[in-house]
Amino acid sequence: MHTILVTGGLGFIGSETVIALINNGYEPVIVDNLSNSKEAVLDRIETITGKRVPFIKLDVCDEEPLRKVFAQYKIDAVIHFAGLKAVGESVEKPLLYYQNNLMSSLTLLKVMKEFDVRNIVFSSSATVYGVPERVPLTESDPVTHATNPYGETKVMIEHILMDTQAAWKELNVALLRYFNPIGAHPSGLLGEDPNGIPNNLMPYISQVAIGKRDHLRIWGDTYPTPDGTGIRDYIHVVDLAEGHVATLKKLDKNPGLVIYNLGTGKGTSVLEMVHAFEEATGVKVPYKIYPPRAGDVAENYANCDKASEELGWKAKYNVVDACRDAFNFQKKNPDGIK
Repeated sequence: MHTILVTGGLGFIGSETVIALINNGYEPVIVDNLSNSKEAVLDRIETITGKRVPFIKLDVCDEEPLRKVFAQYKIDAVIHFAGLKAVGESVEKPLLYYQNNLMSSLTLLKVMKEFDVRNIVFSSSATVYGVPERVPLTESDPVTHATNPYGETKVMIEHILMDTQAAWKELNVALLRYFNPIGAHPSGLLGEDPNGIPNNLMPYISQVAIGKRDHLRIWGDTYPTPDGTGIRDYIHVVDLAEGHVATLKKLDKNPGLVIYNLGTGKGTSVLEMVHAFEEATGVKVPYKIYPPRAGDVAENYANCDKASEELGWKAKYNVVDACRDAFNFQKKNPDGIK
């Protein structure tokens, strides 16, 4: 039985991954500082899985409390989700992002080394590719500069993990570069539950669809894409969670350092996503076009052949499935998770 420490395990992707871990026979332990998540998620994980997961409220930047968790539980591997993640906020508060995201990762690695925990899966992002020279993106494409401080912290943490692995040969590191996670748990009990105005497209569409907001803001319709709106690779969060389980199994084989794109391999424009949502739900989504946002790229989607070949993992759900599940969650939780 493997015990897996999940940092940020009450968040959108973290909580879904905790469910996937339980379903695959792992024993997750969650640490989370609740800065962008809610303790009520624990009850919902229990309702879905029938298991009460150990939870310790702490900030991963705080070394002493983190050390106590490692002392209490025999940790076999870490999945590191904890971190601030709003692109716009990172532009306004870069120091906060560098301080939090880098310190938490450095502290975590220090304590892992102390307790000889040799497996880590890092929640990275497609933002590390910056402005793509071509699409689809492969893992061998250059990682130079992200287009915002949030993405830049992911680039830096990837480098920290690579350098640490080069020095500590027994360490196994997986860098998972996610594309755009959407959807929700099919039960409607868990989903994306942002504080305030959503930064991401899907919760914004869902809030418009239930009348919480009067229209969707589409940032730009003059990109060099078929309908002028930005193209992204939207992956169902349940597929993404399964990708983490497949990656843990890979780390058991002591591969050293591995890097995988996790996406669908298919680009969907913002307007296509609106139409997919309308198809999935029968609800009309009013929208208005606004000027493009600084730092947004025209087109970004993944080549996921490597994950398919090496992990035996492929996305099973499409954007219509994800829209249906996201709307189901929104309807059941109009004011978020309570």
